[in-house]
Amino acid sequence: MKNLSEMSAVELLRTHNEIIAELRCRGVVKTKNNPIGDYTEWLVCNRLGLEMQGNSQSAFDAIDQQGNRYQIKGRCSSANSVQFSSIRNLKQNGFDFVIAVIFDEEFAIRLAVKISHEAVPKFARFQAHTNGHNLILTREAVERDGVEDITHSLS
Repeated sequence: MKNLSEMSAVELLRTHNEIIAELRCRGVVKTKNNPIGDYTEWLVCNRLGLEMQGNSQSAFDAIDQQGNRYQIKGRCSSANSVQFSSIRNLKQNGFDFVIAVIFDEEFAIRLAVKISHEAVPKFARFQAHTNGHNLILTREAVERDGVEDITHSLS
């Protein structure tokens, strides 16, 4: 493989598509979207023994043997405060827990937390332009009721 710094933008994009195609074949990602979300779902389900749900489930991504529903969020960031993608229809109770995972630039897990549905509003702000609640986490979030640090379970 060529050195990435020597590749043109088009060559990099083609390589990206080839990588995504291979990750799809391996079952690591489900879509051609940014792979961090799919990778996080795959990782969490494999490490915690959750059953991954199809793309048709809008409120949750996985379910455990007790029937608890999990929405799974992943983000790659070195910042102290991390904002995740929107949680839609928070008040409709479509999930029981959110698992949020923060990766560093090398995809090592910096922090992973399990947040009860009841605790999510402590960390989320409604954004009208996305019609959803944006989950914002810091390292201090682990100290709050309804939040469990599960970093060790995923590493």
